[in-house]
Amino acid sequence: MTGSIADGEDVVQDTLARAYYELSALKELPAMRSWLFRIAHNRALDSLKRYDRRMGEPLEAIEDFTIDNEAEADAAIAREQVVQAAMSRFLELAPAQRSCVILKDVLDHSLEEIAELLGLTLPAVKAALHRGRTRLRELAQVSTTPARTRPHSATLLNYAALFNARDWDGVRAMLLEDVKLDVVSMTKRVGRDQVGTYFTNYSRMRDWRLVPAWLDGREVLAAFRGQETQPAYFVEVTIRDGGVAAIRDFFHVPYIVQEARFEP
Repeated sequence: MTGSIADGEDVVQDTLARAYYELSALKELPAMRSWLFRIAHNRALDSLKRYDRRMGEPLEAIEDFTIDNEAEADAAIAREQVVQAAMSRFLELAPAQRSCVILKDVLDHSLEEIAELLGLTLPAVKAALHRGRTRLRELAQVSTTPARTRPHSATLLNYAALFNARDWDGVRAMLLEDVKLDVVSMTKRVGRDQVGTYFTNYSRMRDWRLVPAWLDGREVLAAFRGQETQPAYFVEVTIRDGGVAAIRDFFHVPYIVQEARFEP
C-alpha cells in the first residue's frame, strides 16, 4: 500500500501500537484478523496523506459495474502478472484498486472477504479489482529506458567505509548534534551523545559489513553477515549538510527484506 518497505514497516509498528491501545477498551474480542487489517489499512492511507501523495479516488467513490465472463476467466493470468509487478507499480493505482489487487492477487483473500474488510459491495470489489489489474497491465506494457546506475552520496560511502573499518570515533564524528536514531521495534534516541552509544553493540560484532545500495528509490546500507551474499537487513541513513541527521536500523525486523530488491 505504501510502495516502500521502510514506510510499510512504520505502518506495521503504528498498527500494533494502535491495536494494543484500543484492545483494552473493547468489551469482547473482535475477529482479530479483519480487525487488525482495518487498522493497518487505515493507517496506510493516513501515511499516504501525511506525505502528500496523490491517491486518486477514495474507497467510497468506487462504483459497481458488471464484470463479463471473459474478464473473470482471465483472472489467473492477471494474478500472475500482478505478483510479478514491482512494489512501486502499486502506487500508480487508486487506493480501492490497490487494496483489492493486493488482497486478492498477493494475499489470496476471497472476494467476499475483501468486501467485508473494506466495507464495499461485492460488485464494487470486482470493479476495483478489474480496473486495478487492467492498469497494471498497461503499466507493464509501457516501454521504459533502463535507469542508469546512480552514484551514491560521498557521505554515505564514507559512513560505510568507517563502519566496515570499525572506526567508531570516525563514525560518531559524522553525527550532527540533533541526530535521531530509530532502532525499529526496539528504541529511539536523540542527540549525538545518546546516539553515539548505538555503535557500542556493533563494536562487539566483527562479521557485519555495510554495502551502499538502493531500495525503493532510497539510498540505504544493506547489511551482510560474514560471507553471505544476501542482505540480512538494512540501515537507512539520512544525510543533511554533509553529516548524518538520522539513522533507522532494521536489525530487529529482518523479515521485511525477504522480498526486497536491492540495487547496487
